[in-house]
Amino acid sequence: MANPIAFKPKPIDPREGLRKKLETAPMEHAEALLVGYDLIQAAHDEGILDLLHGMVKHKNTVFEHLAEGAKKQESVDALRNLISLGKVLTAIEPETMSCIAAALSTASGPKREEPASMWQLFKSVSSREGRRGLTLVVELLTALGTRRFADSELLDKSKALAKR
Repeated sequence: MANPIAFKPKPIDPREGLRKKLETAPMEHAEALLVGYDLIQAAHDEGILDLLHGMVKHKNTVFEHLAEGAKKQESVDALRNLISLGKVLTAIEPETMSCIAAALSTASGPKREEPASMWQLFKSVSSREGRRGLTLVVELLTALGTRRFADSELLDKSKALAKR
């Protein structure tokens, strides 16, 4: 009978594959590494790395201060206003926002020595474009007043129900 051949597989070191990848990485990613080094150097020069180091080292203190600030009613109100402002901005069509931006840049142009006379203002308001603008403003104010009045009525009713 034949004698079996002793086979011992070489032990595989999983770190060996990583070491080979690491050795070839500088050649494959030389430009990215140089940009990364420049970024790290700029962050060091500007003190950003020191800031990050301090934040990481004292993370508990940082989070305590953030939590204290977030608990304040002003912070809650500001966040709610920011969300509402986002809703307002998404409700405005981009074409309308472009018109508003163009109107603001025109209106903030060179200032006159003398303000417009009452007659000039009346003529501007009486024009077709002036009436369109006034209609928009009046509709906005009407909707705001209606909503505000409805909210205050609901608030008064809820207070009355809470007192019962």
